[in-house]
Amino acid sequence: MEKENKFIVLLLLSFMATIIGTLILKHKDNQTIKTHLTNSTIKIQEASYSITPIKDSEHFMVSAFIDHRLDGAIRVISIIKRNNLQPLYCVYCTTEHDCKTVETEVQIHTDHFGFPFHVSDVICKGKNMQSASHVLITTHPTKHLYNINMEYLPINNNLVTDNFKYNFTVCISNLFGSYNNVLQFAQTMEMYKLLGVQHVVIYNTSCGADLKKLLKHYESEGFLEIVSWPIDKFLNPSPGWNFQEHKGDLHYYGQLVTLNECIYRHMYQSRYVLLNDIDEIIMPYKYSNLQSLMEDLQSADPSNGVFLIENHIFPKTQFEDSGKFKREEWKNISGINIMEHIYREPERKNVYNPTKMIVNPRKVEQTSVHSSLKNFGGSYHVPFNVCRIVHVRVPLQGHLTKEELFVDKRVWDFENNLIPNVDRTLKLSGLLKDSS
Repeated sequence: MEKENKFIVLLLLSFMATIIGTLILKHKDNQTIKTHLTNSTIKIQEASYSITPIKDSEHFMVSAFIDHRLDGAIRVISIIKRNNLQPLYCVYCTTEHDCKTVETEVQIHTDHFGFPFHVSDVICKGKNMQSASHVLITTHPTKHLYNINMEYLPINNNLVTDNFKYNFTVCISNLFGSYNNVLQFAQTMEMYKLLGVQHVVIYNTSCGADLKKLLKHYESEGFLEIVSWPIDKFLNPSPGWNFQEHKGDLHYYGQLVTLNECIYRHMYQSRYVLLNDIDEIIMPYKYSNLQSLMEDLQSADPSNGVFLIENHIFPKTQFEDSGKFKREEWKNISGINIMEHIYREPERKNVYNPTKMIVNPRKVEQTSVHSSLKNFGGSYHVPFNVCRIVHVRVPLQGHLTKEELFVDKRVWDFENNLIPNVDRTLKLSGLLKDSS
């Protein structure tokens, strides 16, 4: 009996030691790490670029946001190598430079198109995260914390507000190569101004010399925000969307990274965000502007947060016959004159017609190019006659004759304001001489 009692006592002691050890380890995993430098000498070094390598990994941080819809968790938009995922830790610091470390949850978006690297959300959940000012993703919970050369991301979206700086923001995901379609870009920007857009964002890797002048002008007047996107300094980005065909590390120069980043960047800055390519215009047909369009769509169902807009091709190979917009002033400006292309391809039966989107950013968690992946409200496919995309580009149905195309002169409705505004912009950019 005495031996049995001793055995029970030893068993209980062993069990208690295990519990205490587990609690100690748990405490260490969520410990508050006090810097051994004084507040007057320590300085959290912010990331130098829009893309920051995660040390001792093949992954990258992009930007960080408080997600108030997830009880104040920190969401770090990241680029993760899908086949080499390892445990990642989140180090978040207050302005007093007290830092805590927690384990993360990595959510790799589902629309990777076969590419090895893809946009991901690294989710950090812990206490008092809404008071944090900076965050770092690391592969080890303590190894790098005292290294003052580590680069931290500033945390955005700290406060919830419905006092938006902009009603409409356009996110243009990627600009790369020697793209120099100046005239079409100027016409698109001026058209968007007439439709009620106050802000445009472009993620710029590179572009042609003339377009660079135009971008600088729009930036100087406060209409355009240029986000430097040196993805080619870190990865071999693909120029296309299909890995089997285009190869590379990352889909279309990181298009899906920047679209998601742009939504979170403007979550509390813009009432609505338009997600479209640089040569596309989301054009209301039933209404004269975007404000009237969205008031109608939103009043029909306030729960909807994603509005899908059909893409329609206007072949740049087909010109309208009168030549009324073949202007002498624009003959030396590089790029497409969208006002000359009023012929629209018909829809193809049994062929998917891709959409782009107008979204309420506060109702989107993850997005793809043509639809959202995760959202907090409903989505609505906007009828063709209410709003559609004017997309002047190479034809998809090149075998069709002009007579088999539809005449669509919607852009002509804006000619009285559009033409002088484009002229003014080209002159201010130094691309068009002042005839006076």
